[in-house]
Amino acid sequence: MEVLTQQRSVHKLEPKAIASQLALCPPLPSLGSINTALQELLQAEQRYSTQVSEVIRRDPSLTARLLRLVNSVYYGLSTPVSNIEEAVFYLGIRQIRQLIMITPIIEDCQRLTKQCTFSWRDFWQHCIGTAMLTREVIGAVHVPMDESDYVAGLVHDLGKIVMAWSFPDHFVEIQRQAVGGQRDLLEIEVEVLGTDHAELGALYLERQRLPEIMVKVARFHHRPEDADDHKLLIAAVQIADLLMRNAKIGCSGNFVEVTREQCLSASGWHLLFPKAGAAEEAIARASLDRSVQRLPSTLEGLV
Repeated sequence: MEVLTQQRSVHKLEPKAIASQLALCPPLPSLGSINTALQELLQAEQRYSTQVSEVIRRDPSLTARLLRLVNSVYYGLSTPVSNIEEAVFYLGIRQIRQLIMITPIIEDCQRLTKQCTFSWRDFWQHCIGTAMLTREVIGAVHVPMDESDYVAGLVHDLGKIVMAWSFPDHFVEIQRQAVGGQRDLLEIEVEVLGTDHAELGALYLERQRLPEIMVKVARFHHRPEDADDHKLLIAAVQIADLLMRNAKIGCSGNFVEVTREQCLSASGWHLLFPKAGAAEEAIARASLDRSVQRLPSTLEGLV
């Protein structure tokens, strides 16, 4: 993880100045016709791997990420896979869907982060890992009906990317103060900039007219108990985020250490399992532990 040591001369901004600068932040481009075509193909009743492969083949970035993932340690294949059809067979529809979402979102966001020095690869490992764990956490409560849980985990920290583009000097100074792990990131952000990444991400997503559920995940993922709706999903994102920080997989930019006890006593855990017995909680914890252990090798294939 790259450590930022040079102090920047910045001053705290008023809400009006923050809103004005935020309005200049470019929108995330659409996912494009290739991804739309692939989404429709994956949702069709007849999912022929040759058809899926043909669409994937048109996107070099998606192809590269597909082959990296299937050849990662996670799959443990004795012979490397170089054929897209074979990779589609091994990964399955669910993993392909996740790749469809990851690839364009990362590429869009990378264009916003070029002007700030930061370990963005570690950051994306944190975000993608949080997305995967969010699905595991919410799955312990009910069966997910769509991909909104995964997308919610993926974009929960979007405010940090927006901050890096809109307020690069503030971002660098915030990370310089945060890297020691002595103070919580949100506290430093409010002190240095005048707002935190959670609120900044929510405001940006509102401006881009994204669904309300994504806006609320960004705004309340550190305090799901304050949300007036979608509490369970927001709680799942909070727990996934904490588990990633506890396992030190990737880097969110918040260097304050998180203990296992803090993960299981967080407000989100109590929202998800309000009346759970000891046996039910033990099963959920064991399942999440297994998921966390698999993540490093999976993420190496994705990012």
